[in-house]
Amino acid sequence: MVLRIEPAPNDSPTLLKLVGRIASPDVQELKALIAEMPNPVALDLREVELVDLDAVRYLAAAERGGLELRNLPPYVRAWVLLERERLGESE
Repeated sequence: MVLRIEPAPNDSPTLLKLVGRIASPDVQELKALIAEMPNPVALDLREVELVDLDAVRYLAAAERGGLELRNLPPYVRAWVLLERERLGESE
């Protein structure tokens, strides 16, 4: 399964529902889509099944920059937190 991005109608902040797997090529698409949207933006990851390292690094950096992440699967949340710690060390 590939990543599917679904805008949630009438939601504020702007909410994008992500479904499937988030892999490296999807990160650029997500960045471009979010850049075009009015702020604030939130991502609902309830239906995400799998993420790769690039996706987790992006999510960690984006969350640190103010992007709201909702309904992360527990393993994704734990991995994002680890990557945020690593980001903090590199600054």
